[in-house]
Amino acid sequence: MLSIEALSAEREERLLFSDLSVTLSAGEGLHVVGKNGAGKTTLLRIICGLTSPAAGQVKWNDKNVRAYREDYCADLLYLGHKNANKTELNCRENLRLTLGFEEVSEEALSDALYEVGLGMLTHLPARFLSQGQQRRLSMARLLLTRAKLWVLDEPYTALDVRGIEWLDQLLERHLENQGLLVLTSHQALTMSRPMRELNLGAPHV
Repeated sequence: MLSIEALSAEREERLLFSDLSVTLSAGEGLHVVGKNGAGKTTLLRIICGLTSPAAGQVKWNDKNVRAYREDYCADLLYLGHKNANKTELNCRENLRLTLGFEEVSEEALSDALYEVGLGMLTHLPARFLSQGQQRRLSMARLLLTRAKLWVLDEPYTALDVRGIEWLDQLLERHLENQGLLVLTSHQALTMSRPMRELNLGAPHV
């Protein structure tokens, strides 16, 4: 269970949002929306423990995520709006690096790269990939992680229609398997499974 309790955030002494409370249980997803500058990315970074809130706290299974960071990180996968691929590394090496200590077989790596359409480019340095291919490489991590909580910042960016359909199916499967999902997206979601929506531009009670 993910609990956001009375959360407030500031940027350069400007209040982004305040007294924000949301609870997600297994199998639930949250779509964070709002205008540019509303604090969507800040909220995701606070959820991940990368940014400190001005007030409030985030809990994972009733434990403060900053106090129990090691346990929390084992259950968390965060993908920012930037792909964060190392341009000098090839597709396989990038996946190995971003998965950290998670043990993944060479066969599983190959299968993931083929599923996202990069199977024939596995040994190509990332700098030669298009923006869409870069995004697919980043999304391939979702196929290999055992994390229960996925936090995704604009995951649909640069994906074509087929890529969006593939990602929809993957996210729905994650929720069906009792995973949790928090994401931002400027575009309307096309997933068949309903998602809760949090509008950072609206008042929160």
